[in-house]
Amino acid sequence: MPLVSAFVAGLLFASGLILSGMTNPAKVLAFLDIAGRWDPSLALVMIGAILVAAIAFRVGGARARTVFGGSIHLPSAKHIDARLVAGSISFGVGWGLVGYCPGPALASLGVGGWPTLLFVAAMIAGMVLFESVERVAAWRAARGHPQAATELP
Repeated sequence: MPLVSAFVAGLLFASGLILSGMTNPAKVLAFLDIAGRWDPSLALVMIGAILVAAIAFRVGGARARTVFGGSIHLPSAKHIDARLVAGSISFGVGWGLVGYCPGPALASLGVGGWPTLLFVAAMIAGMVLFESVERVAAWRAARGHPQAATELP
């Protein structure tokens, strides 16, 4: 049942992205162009997403288990560190250059052509690189290496 619910949630999310126009990089780039022909519609989509997420986190935080009996894993970090800032900057730069973030890019794979495929390939390469760096840092930390911390300098 968890696979079915994950599939339905993903399908609902992708449908929302498509219906709101967020799979169109030109629409996203128009939102980011505040000095030009600014399109504020993405702000409305973001506000709607924040409201839904706030409700979900409130309900999820009050429960011990999911509806289907799985454990609930909410984020525990409460502070802003260099890794979060660096990740946010890299996400923002990529979003501003291309007009895609991961969800809309995946939802656009079937219709976006080569630019979308190239973006998704670069996104996956970045994820693999990050995971590799994390594993090396964990390996070094386990051996007591002085530069083992995964935090950025």
